[in-house]
Amino acid sequence: MNRKAKALEFVDTEYNVKITGRHVEITDSMKSYAMEKISKIERFMDRIIDVNVIMDIQKIDHKVEIILKAGHTKIQSQAATPDMYASIDKAIARLEAQIRRYKSKIQDHHAKSLAIIDMNVNVLRNPSAEEEMEEEESEFSASVTNGHIVGGHEIVKRETRPLKTLTFDEAIMKMELSQDVFLIFKNEEDQKLKVIYRRKDGHYGIIDLNS
Repeated sequence: MNRKAKALEFVDTEYNVKITGRHVEITDSMKSYAMEKISKIERFMDRIIDVNVIMDIQKIDHKVEIILKAGHTKIQSQAATPDMYASIDKAIARLEAQIRRYKSKIQDHHAKSLAIIDMNVNVLRNPSAEEEMEEEESEFSASVTNGHIVGGHEIVKRETRPLKTLTFDEAIMKMELSQDVFLIFKNEEDQKLKVIYRRKDGHYGIIDLNS
């Protein structure tokens, strides 16, 4: 059995599906079963851009993670059982539940138009100890390829992400759906930039960027 991660990509008429196997070889049966289940998501969600499915085996756990992107929304679910097909079912069921909850929230705020602007994001890489010594010796005289050095970190990628105007409830909902570590948004009440982040205890914290 091939133990390396292997990705299979399928192009639908409207969106792409990528199935990746980690520590497991994706069989035709597993692929067909996952594709059949994913196709039913179309009944619940519009504007699907792509779906990533990751199957992994760790000891007796057969894990399935599904990441769905639709418009500016990312919804993520995962499940683990002793059987890969059961894990697919469970992950799909959780995904459907999150989609229903998301659509219910959206309907509650349907009369409100959310403002969206683009926000530039820098992705930083921690330099190694050797790189730090070389940078100190050269006093940062050498230029960094494709970016700049900020606080000892190299900018390796620039991204543009949508910045939405949200209520606190909507920001929490997006965090729960995406399982991201943090989210930057403009608060609808005071029109100020906020960062909502996931705490280690499972609760959420808020940082006011304008203070």
